[in-house]
Amino acid sequence: MIQKLEINGVHTVLTDDLKKYITRKIGKLDKYMPRHARESAHAEVFVKERTIKAKQERECEVVLHLPGDTIIVKESTINMFAAVDIVEARLKNQLKKYKDTHNAHRIHRKVIMRLKRTPA
Repeated sequence: MIQKLEINGVHTVLTDDLKKYITRKIGKLDKYMPRHARESAHAEVFVKERTIKAKQERECEVVLHLPGDTIIVKESTINMFAAVDIVEARLKNQLKKYKDTHNAHRIHRKVIMRLKRTPA
């Protein structure tokens, strides 16, 4: 579970159901992070509601602060819960990419150590 998770409502009232849903969905994304990033990960969730041409849209924006990088994902749909689901899926993909790029040096060290151990 992400230790620091801030949920802010802009032009909307946050219900307890929505807060629990966001905490459950976004809070459990730490399993996709590298271990060194889990302690210092900080997520900010902004829930917005706006009217464009007599059409109401709900927008969910997540700013995830990680060591050495910041991931920002936005999505707007008619339903707020659907927007949270889409943001969660997109964050999973971004975190997998982050994990691949930031753990590359560890894999490289393992390969070098294996090469040193094998006789020539």
